[in-house]
Amino acid sequence: MRACKFTRKTKETEIDISLVIDGSGKTNISTGVGFLDHMLTLWAVHGLFDLTITASGDFHVDDHHTVEDVGICLGMAFSRAMGELKGIRRYGFQILPMEEALAVVAVDICNRPFFVFDVKFPTEKVGAFDTELVEEFLRAMVVNSGITLHVKVEYGKNSHHISEAVFKALGRVMDKASLLDRRVKGVPSSKGRL
Repeated sequence: MRACKFTRKTKETEIDISLVIDGSGKTNISTGVGFLDHMLTLWAVHGLFDLTITASGDFHVDDHHTVEDVGICLGMAFSRAMGELKGIRRYGFQILPMEEALAVVAVDICNRPFFVFDVKFPTEKVGAFDTELVEEFLRAMVVNSGITLHVKVEYGKNSHHISEAVFKALGRVMDKASLLDRRVKGVPSSKGRL
């Protein structure tokens, strides 16, 4: 089973995470940042990943450290759970609408972290959540998972809908890319390694 559990503790945050790649979308997420919990639930449900996260952080400062560190932990958990990347499809692509917003997301699970984020939020906040933290979370996840990720929102007027479109699409593309394909022998690369 492709899965990972671990704890990461710093002077700013403490995070426990459990991720099952070949899951069914079961979640139990409590990061202390309600909007992040919502986005991670969407990611797991639409990616069919089983995800459990508990986090505590220095919320008296702001949500930044917790959001970024959860991204670090999810990236690390994904990388560890994926293992040697043998037999995977490697690539995933999704165009996903969320009411008036349209997100385009593409991923390459390749051990070469690279991140492109072409998203304009019409507001600085969704409730108490700073919309700039969406990019911070995704960057932390990309760097620590070793994936290449491109995110582009073609249009959208509502920051909540834009965020939902991105996280739902991200779940779907990571599911597609991580799927095992019995036709793939070894790693999906002409070089023979990723």
